[in-house]
Amino acid sequence: MFEEINAYINRYTLCDVEEVKFFNSILQHKTVAKKTFLLQEGEICKFEAFIRKGCIRTYYIDHKGAEVTLQFAIENWWVSDIASFHEQKPSRMFIETLEDCELFLLSPETKEKLLRQVPKFERMFRLMVQRNLTRLQERLFQTIATTAVEKYLDFIERYPTIPQRVAQHYIASYLGFSPEFLSKVRTKLAKK
Repeated sequence: MFEEINAYINRYTLCDVEEVKFFNSILQHKTVAKKTFLLQEGEICKFEAFIRKGCIRTYYIDHKGAEVTLQFAIENWWVSDIASFHEQKPSRMFIETLEDCELFLLSPETKEKLLRQVPKFERMFRLMVQRNLTRLQERLFQTIATTAVEKYLDFIERYPTIPQRVAQHYIASYLGFSPEFLSKVRTKLAKK
């Protein structure tokens, strides 16, 4: 059951058998149905979740009442509201399952216990944050400095399985497009 998450941690740090057993013992295994909210705006995020199976969307609702997709997360990715989780303040986001999901969860308490007992995990979480910050900077640059076609092509190159798993209007929202505009971009690319 822990094969995927153990392979994930081994990419970042080398743990001995006892450290891995301890890590596995503090994880909460959870199965969640499609279209379930793991977090809603105003709630305090009490988890960091590793996705063993499924697809999850993170979004917020803008001042016009429109959903703005911030992230898709699939197998072997983590999902959380990092600010709400670490600062224990109300979230501005929604985290919703788009497919039936199987997750491994850490709470603030279990994560702190893990970091105290096995300091090697500090490295793993630091590297994860660095990787996510890098991707966030790249996304910001793309939002400002690339065309709609370039944004869409980059999305399908980076996340080739997502378009088969999520509704097109969610992808449009992620890219900052209307669904109609995304359709025009896809039509333009199909003609090339």
